[in-house]
Amino acid sequence: MDLKKVDDIIKRWKSDQSFVIEMMQDIQENLRHLPQEALRRISQATGTDLPRLYHVATFYKAFSLKPRGRMPIQVCTGTACHVRGAQRVMDAFARELEIEPGETTPDQLFTLEGVRCLGCCSLAPVVTVGKSLQGGLDSSKVGRLLKRFKKQAQKEAKHGWADD
Repeated sequence: MDLKKVDDIIKRWKSDQSFVIEMMQDIQENLRHLPQEALRRISQATGTDLPRLYHVATFYKAFSLKPRGRMPIQVCTGTACHVRGAQRVMDAFARELEIEPGETTPDQLFTLEGVRCLGCCSLAPVVTVGKSLQGGLDSSKVGRLLKRFKKQAQKEAKHGWADD
């Protein structure tokens, strides 16, 4: 873990206790999770109680205490998506990635999770992979979709574009 990054983020927010959530968001974005040591650093720098920071980190779904993949996969499980086969899509991702929802692949590339609604009901079932939205996704298309994103990730890593 890059503690210098964490310290730089805290400094950018001037160690101001009223911006701990923003600090946590920046750390989450940079490290793809909130490591225990990062929360300790925020606590020490801002004077915020560590249990309070853990409460915030576990309350908001946007935060994760476990490392997440570079390309989170969110499968909408809202009503419209559910009716149009979201569970089959979720099962196909789990099978292809060999992980369960809530887990991250060993290469830290993908994290699979279900979300209640992505706000695109007319495109159901809807999935996001990283920042890319995929509508009308059928479980038979999951394998090809994953190959495309793995290829993209390899290209980014080769050219040094990866966010590691």
